[in-house]
Amino acid sequence: MCEIQLRGRLTQRIKDKSMELLGYEMNVTELRLMPYVLYQMTNEQRIDPGKCSSDDRAILKKWRKAGYTDGGASGLHISEDFWKILCAIVFLGYVDID
Repeated sequence: MCEIQLRGRLTQRIKDKSMELLGYEMNVTELRLMPYVLYQMTNEQRIDPGKCSSDDRAILKKWRKAGYTDGGASGLHISEDFWKILCAIVFLGYVDID
């Protein structure tokens, strides 16, 4: 029997949480970028452009415009509030899955 992988799926619960915390309904690409950003901030504090698609770069640009992040390949900075948002959404999408 094959078990369905639920991690990293964009559920209604995640859409609702992103609407609450970010003010918009995020997409699955944004959801899947978040753990990478958390990992990079914890370890290297920079984003490797070679590991980002054009969609990822568009999301990073959107976050920068919103004031959540600054920098990128040379050094990424994020606000404490955005860190908490990332953690809350990643928790729903990768840890506390239904």
